[in-house]
Amino acid sequence: MIIIKKYPNRRLYDTTKSQYVNLEYIKTLINERDEFCIVDSKTEADITKSVLLQIISESETNEHQSLLTDALLKSLIRFYDSDMQIYVRQYLEQSLVQFIEQQDKMQGMMKNMVDNSPMGIFTKMMEKNLEAWQYDKSRKK
Repeated sequence: MIIIKKYPNRRLYDTTKSQYVNLEYIKTLINERDEFCIVDSKTEADITKSVLLQIISESETNEHQSLLTDALLKSLIRFYDSDMQIYVRQYLEQSLVQFIEQQDKMQGMMKNMVDNSPMGIFTKMMEKNLEAWQYDKSRKK
């Protein structure tokens, strides 16, 4: 697991790479599904959630890429400190996991369709011919 320390000057430091990083780097870790934890450099407290919320907040300022509508945010806020809070969290987590799994399946199906299309088959043939030609060329040297 990657440990990132956040210093009082608000700088983030990746301890595994021994380098300072920024929020874009954290977003890359998320997109690559790397496991990481962000800790306060002084207290060693886990502050991952607050940094993730900061990333979301900054992403939400761009209205064209906004994911969380006002209505959705108001609904989420209503569930805080209610008896349903734990169920809503579980529901949202499970829903997103299922959504991502379905998305991955669709991308796999689309890739399979492209690979097996006439153009995909032709591309594979060209790649194999090029590899064979390069192999023959290297053997003649």
